Amino acid sequence: MHSLLRVLAYLKPYRLLAFITLSFAALATAMELVPPWLVKVVIDDVITARRPELLPWALGGLLLAYGLKNLCASLRIRFNNTLEQRVVHDLRAQVFAALQRLSLSYFENRSTGEIMSRVNNDTEHVERIFIDGLEGMLTASLTLVGITIMLFTLNWKLALLSLLPIPILIVSALKFTARVHTYYHRIRKSAAELNAYLQDALSGIRETMGFNRQAYEQQRFNRLSQEYSRSNLQAMRLWSIYSPGMIFTGSMGTLLILWYGTGEVLAGALTVGELVMFLSYLALFYVPINQIHSVNHMLQHALAASERVFDVLDTVPEVRDRPGTIWPAVRLRGEVRFDRVSFHYRPDAPVLTDVMLTVKPGERVALVGPSGAGKSTMLKLLLRFYDVRSGSITIDGYDLRDLPLAFLRSQIGLVQQEPFLFNGTVRENIAYGDLSADQEKLEAAARAARAHEFIMDLPEGYDTWIGERGVKLSVGQKQRVSIARVLLKDPPIVIFDEATSNIDTETEVKIREALNHLTRGRTTFIIAHRLSTLHDVDRIVVMERGRIVEEGAHVELLNRGGVYAGLYEAQFQI
Repeated sequence: MHSLLRVLAYLKPYRLLAFITLSFAALATAMELVPPWLVKVVIDDVITARRPELLPWALGGLLLAYGLKNLCASLRIRFNNTLEQRVVHDLRAQVFAALQRLSLSYFENRSTGEIMSRVNNDTEHVERIFIDGLEGMLTASLTLVGITIMLFTLNWKLALLSLLPIPILIVSALKFTARVHTYYHRIRKSAAELNAYLQDALSGIRETMGFNRQAYEQQRFNRLSQEYSRSNLQAMRLWSIYSPGMIFTGSMGTLLILWYGTGEVLAGALTVGELVMFLSYLALFYVPINQIHSVNHMLQHALAASERVFDVLDTVPEVRDRPGTIWPAVRLRGEVRFDRVSFHYRPDAPVLTDVMLTVKPGERVALVGPSGAGKSTMLKLLLRFYDVRSGSITIDGYDLRDLPLAFLRSQIGLVQQEPFLFNGTVRENIAYGDLSADQEKLEAAARAARAHEFIMDLPEGYDTWIGERGVKLSVGQKQRVSIARVLLKDPPIVIFDEATSNIDTETEVKIREALNHLTRGRTTFIIAHRLSTLHDVDRIVVMERGRIVEEGAHVELLNRGGVYAGLYEAQFQI
């Protein structure tokens, strides 16, 4: 119920549209109550009383009632669909906005497919609340109220008899709702797992082909698909018992009315027309009851999905702006200081311990060390993907936690080991660094990144579509596009994460030229395992087991014969 109320709260900005929809639903319901009365007129006044002159009026009234009913129904559907699409758009937009605010840990602990399932599939099922749920429940409820009034107006004794099956229907509905809601939670979970696998399988299709594992992946898909099917069948089996059972129970009311009403007609207390009219209204009475059962079934599926959607909306980011943070009026110079920084992902496994490091504005610093030493974690903390557990990180004296996240990240450029390019054009990917940049600035950044030449050789130049994750470009080309993107951003601090691995010498030379242009006058952090490329950095910081164990220039560290010298010698021998 709480989830339903939250969903209904999205109607608030569209109160007028909701009122119009309600009005046409009420008019359609009113028109539906007219035909049984006109049928009574035909039976009692035209046929029994032999007044044929009333027949054209009765038939005309029926035609008008049917016409107005369907016109109002058409307008109700039209306005309801408009209302539903606006509300669902608002909900979907809020879910996506919530995802944009969440911390990196949220995404690292969940599969992309599972998150996509919440944004797309679960939101789509919430949509059914507005398409079929509210519309169906509203129409059925209005019809039920109107017909109940008519039944008691016509004959209160018959009306009471018609209500005898209602307690059975209510109790059965409550039991069905409790049970099917659990089933639909399983269905949504199974659907998310299937989507997560599908996204992973499609992303790794090259590995599947390379290892000839198509049959293995088919088995994995079939297993998850069968589990999803079983979850659905559980709910469907319950519905297959519940729905016919409710219809049968409702039909008992009709039998009672026919039995008692026939006696009333024979006794002269009712006319045949009145009994037919009452039975006609009674038939309409059980239609909305059965409709409410069907809507309830659909609502349980939608509400199970809505709980997963609201789980995203209710998640509080681990990393967020402190109250009262102020956007600095000046561009940062880039003096970075790690002051006794400690961090862990799990309390029993520390990643960084009492790290002390000061980097001057414009200084180029390389972080080296064995895998798991904490190099990447330090830079994640600098970007505030995570917050330090103890100690502090400052830039130009500002504690990172006192800076707005948007400002902090606007001052840092990131070139990753495997740069991510969006499924769009080269122009769009470079312009991601500055959405307002004109073509001249964009080309200047590409030239500085040594990317302009190969871009112009592409079929459509800057407007060439490069595919998902830039699949149509080589590794070196993607890295140069990502460097151009950061150059266009023009931040005072740059992070360069092992971006020269697994490329040929010629491409590496071009990337080194681009990197030199990028890092000129900027505070730069470089993570590299190819130690032979670090001769030109200002300082090398050696990490081991979450601590800084050595600092100095390349030659100085080699002569010292410590950890760095050991790493360099091992790499050289290889």
